[in-house]
Amino acid sequence: MLFIGRANVDITVRVAGRATPGRTMFASSPAMISAGGKSLNQAIAAAGANARVGLLGNAGEDQWGNLVVQALQAAQVDTSCFSLVPSASTSAAIIEIGADGENRIILALSPETELTPEQVRTRLDCLSPPVVVTQLDLQPESVEAGLRCQHTDIRIGNLVPDPGIGTGVLAGLDLYVVNDVEAAAVLGYCADDPMDAARDLCKLGVRTAIVTVGARGAAYCGPDGAARVPADRVRVVDTSGAGDAFLGVLAAHLARKVPLRDAIVRAVEAGSTAVQHLGPRPPATT
Repeated sequence: MLFIGRANVDITVRVAGRATPGRTMFASSPAMISAGGKSLNQAIAAAGANARVGLLGNAGEDQWGNLVVQALQAAQVDTSCFSLVPSASTSAAIIEIGADGENRIILALSPETELTPEQVRTRLDCLSPPVVVTQLDLQPESVEAGLRCQHTDIRIGNLVPDPGIGTGVLAGLDLYVVNDVEAAAVLGYCADDPMDAARDLCKLGVRTAIVTVGARGAAYCGPDGAARVPADRVRVVDTSGAGDAFLGVLAAHLARKVPLRDAIVRAVEAGSTAVQHLGPRPPATT
């Protein structure tokens, strides 16, 4: 399977509260620096679930970019479609983890490492991945290039689509996975029931929609039915990366032809495991 999207470096700190204007907030020491990014985290989670995985993306040809490549290779993610761009800086995410484990993230993108449509098309030319997971907030032409991949059985989209492409892109997806906040941004309203959000996302053209709701698990709607999948109650340490763990493990199981509900159950378990550990990625699962 192939993930198309971003990789960056995460700089994570634990804080007791939020900084106020004009005052300094002290965080735990030291800050944790690690490879991260939506697509990287998802690819590594899928590889940890015993899937054959590649990542199509870019980073800068700098110290942080090398850290990203090392993390991918250590997780046995294929990097043949991943490039380090000369003279470019690697994107960085500043992640604050509060006392309740909830995260606040600021992403500083490196424009030089954003995927271009030509890069997506060129790197896909020699591939026929059965499952493709595309981040829909990439440049519209890059998203469209990724969704045109030939011989792909399952096309999965994640995140809120770039305004330049709009929600029309959902009609080209077999599966759309978002959290409840992202679903509200797409639909224009905040649903009290994630089942309602999943149903309304399907009305936009996507075949199957999954809405994750953190500690409450997930809800899905599609030709295979509609239902909620609850999550176990666990001690929350860090919520960053939980959604990526969910999607990576979900894609890995779907690639093995596991029925949708069973795949979602395993994905919810992966998300619950992820929040019990500091950092953006969970331990490997099978």
